[in-house]
Amino acid sequence: MASVEMLMPKMGESIIEGTILTWLKKEGDSIEADESVLEVATDKVDTEVPATHGGILKKILAKEGDVVAVGSAIAIIETSEGASSEASTPPASPKEEVVQMAPPLTASLITTAEPTKEEVNSDGRFYSPLVKSIAKEEGVSADELSRIAGSGAEGRLTKQDMLDYLAARSNGNSKNTGATKTPPSISQPKAPLSISGGDELIEMDRLRKMIASRMVDSKRISAHVTSFVEADMTNIVLWREKNKEAYKAKYGEGITFTPFFIDAVAKAIRDFPMINISVEGDHILKKKDINIGMAVALPSGNLIVPVIKNADQLNIVGISKKVNDLANRARINKLTADDVTGGTYTVSNVGSFGNIMGTPIIAQPQVAILAIGAIVKKPAVVETPTGDVIAIRHKMFLSHTYDHRVVDGSLGGMFVRRVADYLEEFDLETAL
Repeated sequence: MASVEMLMPKMGESIIEGTILTWLKKEGDSIEADESVLEVATDKVDTEVPATHGGILKKILAKEGDVVAVGSAIAIIETSEGASSEASTPPASPKEEVVQMAPPLTASLITTAEPTKEEVNSDGRFYSPLVKSIAKEEGVSADELSRIAGSGAEGRLTKQDMLDYLAARSNGNSKNTGATKTPPSISQPKAPLSISGGDELIEMDRLRKMIASRMVDSKRISAHVTSFVEADMTNIVLWREKNKEAYKAKYGEGITFTPFFIDAVAKAIRDFPMINISVEGDHILKKKDINIGMAVALPSGNLIVPVIKNADQLNIVGISKKVNDLANRARINKLTADDVTGGTYTVSNVGSFGNIMGTPIIAQPQVAILAIGAIVKKPAVVETPTGDVIAIRHKMFLSHTYDHRVVDGSLGGMFVRRVADYLEEFDLETAL
């Protein structure tokens, strides 16, 4: 018999720690390789973690609720193989040059080596790599850090504790950080609750708390401004109506309007690459890959943004298959961490809710987001070889919100106009 350590796996390029949600097995249980053993929550997604080896779950090292760094041991598995504990340790990978912080707290450049276990500080407290990174980038001194109350296991500081503290500090309330006092949180009321007999008090779930935190952070970080363009979608509407049954018969699934939006945005990004950037301190990081996120509404009412990687390299059929796959898995909570990381630009289809336009909030550390309105029939003036005529056309508003720190009105306006041009110029003779 041999004992091997089961490590917290790397679940995405920007994820350096995870929270143990639930152990699906208990100590002494027999497990098989690749069998789900526990559920882990990250800043991006909840996921099940499979066993690295088959055998007996000898000891659980991380309790439910613990925040564990990637690469740290979370359990010991007793196997019948002749493996040693070192066998389960993955080979060291090259250092990543640049990674984006998992929380959209700051847009600073961070370099990091392979994640390590939590280390004890001079004040006797343990801080995760994520907490240390936030403290470093936000200029929180070691003494200041030691006075922040922690809500995690054994009083450890969590990411939310840091976000709450920084929000309080920016509002001039940083003195309220005694060891027994928790800083105010966006998820906590700042005034006494007033509840009548017919009111219902509903606690935010974990995902809603993260969304709330990120939205507030984004409005604090970016200078939001929005440009609007109306696009004529008639060609695309007619093409889809003509081909949707043949498409379903050929590929076994339907085709929505979303692939056409993604395709037009990807082409426009190639024309205007300075939309495909992020802000890193006093520098601009221009992204090589065009990875487009699409907001998906979940049955719970929350939103999640899976990412179509290298969207500019796919045709309409390829994008459609990606859209359908990601949307379906999002709604049944089967997305992986890689599915929701790496986005460089985001599209939100508010038209699916019957809205004609919207002013979306930028997903940090991106610098722009496009809201797609509902497609509606309108009378419009159409130019013809024999003169102008009034015709019924399918029209749609595009709302382009961008970060005015680095994207001026000319670029933001020209970009959304180019997206509309690609949509309007869609070829009716496009083959399936």
